[in-house]
Amino acid sequence: MGKTTTTVNLAAALAQHGARVLVVDLDPQGNASTAFAVDHRAGIPSVYDVLINGQPIDEVAVDVAGIPGLSCVPATIDLAGAEIELVSVVARESRLSRALDAVAESYDYVFVDCPPSLGLLTVNALVAAQEVLIPIQCEFYALEGLSQLLRNIDLVRAHLNPRLHVSTILLTMYDARTRLAEQVADEVRTHFGDLVLGPTIPRSVRISEAPGYGQSVMTYDPTSRGALAYAGAAREIAHRSPSAAERSEP
Repeated sequence: MGKTTTTVNLAAALAQHGARVLVVDLDPQGNASTAFAVDHRAGIPSVYDVLINGQPIDEVAVDVAGIPGLSCVPATIDLAGAEIELVSVVARESRLSRALDAVAESYDYVFVDCPPSLGLLTVNALVAAQEVLIPIQCEFYALEGLSQLLRNIDLVRAHLNPRLHVSTILLTMYDARTRLAEQVADEVRTHFGDLVLGPTIPRSVRISEAPGYGQSVMTYDPTSRGALAYAGAAREIAHRSPSAAERSEP
């Protein structure tokens, strides 16, 4: 669906415009860490240590080179076993939430890049978060998984985190040449209304190439269609955000 791509590019765009941004890579594959050229070899301090050992996030977060104000908590392969280890841990669903509460005042935005499953790692993200941003690929099958995700969000809100809500939906991998993409986009906008951001993210070779160079598309090719689309989406998010309003106050 473009979860990691959306996370790293929105975070980079917001940081480029003066926001203090933290990205928590919660996917054992570590793709967000790769995109920021942050070392995530096995054994280095990572989000695993935060969840399992209670290490403070500010001891693990790494500044992203070339983008002042942007930091990343890397994910290592150690995280693959965290789901099993968390089962026996006290307050297992809220480990990430407590860690992030300790650094909340240090950042304007915190993005948590979730794994492609609905296990304990994703539950930790949903308990820690106030808002859910859902990237939706403009293809039919993307809509099938959406209803299950929304049910899980409702369950977390009812039992673990009453402040959680879906605040933002972003249409990704949009191909204007196909009727299907247009139909999916129309259906999503009809159903979710103002939750859907105005900009759509096009299919773009430059977006796909950027992680291979340890960059977001915002630095790899800032004038490309993909970068401009993510910049527009980040701008709209900032305009909707209370923290953006607070920073603009005299």
